[in-house]
Amino acid sequence: MIATVSAMGMTAFLGGCGSTGSSDVTLRLVAADYGDSAGNSSQKYWDSLVKEYEKTHPGVKIQVSVYSWNDVDRKVKDMVDAGHAPDLAQIGAYADYAAAGKLYAASDLLSIRTQADFLSQLSDAGQWSHTQYGIPFAASTRVLFYNKTLFASAGITTPPTSWDELAADAKALKAKGVKFPFALPLGPEEAQAETMQWLLSGGDGGTGGTGYTDDIGTYTIDSEQNVRTFSWLKDDLVGKGLTGPVAPGKLNRAQAFAAFADGQAAMVDGHPTLIQQAEAKGVRFGMVPTPSRTGRARASMGVSDWMMAFKQNGHADQVGDFLNYVYSEKNVLDFSRTYGLLPVTTSASNAMSASDAAPDKALHPFLDQLATSEMYPVGKTSWAQVSAAVKQNIGQAVAPGGSPAGVLTRLQATATAADSAAAGTG
Repeated sequence: MIATVSAMGMTAFLGGCGSTGSSDVTLRLVAADYGDSAGNSSQKYWDSLVKEYEKTHPGVKIQVSVYSWNDVDRKVKDMVDAGHAPDLAQIGAYADYAAAGKLYAASDLLSIRTQADFLSQLSDAGQWSHTQYGIPFAASTRVLFYNKTLFASAGITTPPTSWDELAADAKALKAKGVKFPFALPLGPEEAQAETMQWLLSGGDGGTGGTGYTDDIGTYTIDSEQNVRTFSWLKDDLVGKGLTGPVAPGKLNRAQAFAAFADGQAAMVDGHPTLIQQAEAKGVRFGMVPTPSRTGRARASMGVSDWMMAFKQNGHADQVGDFLNYVYSEKNVLDFSRTYGLLPVTTSASNAMSASDAAPDKALHPFLDQLATSEMYPVGKTSWAQVSAAVKQNIGQAVAPGGSPAGVLTRLQATATAADSAAAGTG
């Protein structure tokens, strides 16, 4: 990601609360950058959208500042702490602001039509204390990427659907000289994602795993099922030398994707950005649902980023009208297609599913997973602390001499304490 800041910059946020005249209103939006160069910065997307909106709303001005993902959450926090909250923020987490009473509920802003169009599991993930404050903005899921050339060289004709098949394929690939049959990124960059994908895939029978929490939102990180999942990873994949290019606890997602794109890793769980990366290197690859313990279909991990509206400056009517425009089918599709992400609304998802255009078809495997995906417990204010602990510690569970049960028990203790502390202050 690159750090791009609009010409308005930070000073635009320090000039008061929106209205500059008796009737004109200026709304200020801070947004994350999904581009990987100045040429496709999210600033360009927002500038185009705002230009069209302002044509038919002469009394409303929208000022947008775009920051890299490395900076945007901190920028918004600094602004809120300084008493200068933006009207809108499109960032990674909303729960702390909702718990502090700083956000509008979605129902205070959006039309019934817009609210009803969101995919239900995304709307549910946007709830804090049974009220939706987080408005989903962009989504992604994970699938298994596999190198067709390497599979063919090892005599493997179909991709794996179960853990046993995955392990058998990895052994066959290793026997044919493939350096790293499976890339398992449990390093600090995004270990919470790889971890959740495996937890979800570890269920019995036709049921999936529960991820980090049970159905009522209680952390269950050290459940018997989750311990069994990480014991399998440690014993059947990592312990048998079937992972790489470095130890899972030191492997970040970017390194894992690069190893796949370079043709060194034969399999990796990936999201849509890996498509272009692998295609650019000429890799012949396929994409299938990530294997499960039993081979039966189960939920994939879904991720959403969030839009939220701060109450400090008022202007609920203008904010709501602008958001209804942002979430029109056309605008949702434009953003999703520009950045290779999944639509968060039913109307745009249906349009993408029905499309035969190559860029849309490339996203179909991910889109197929979205309707039944499971999200991080982002509605819990404790999640940020728990996620950080997972990033730093989960790799130890599969390390030589490591104890999956011991690591998961320590993470459970961290989660329980964080949840109790959040409940005491919420």
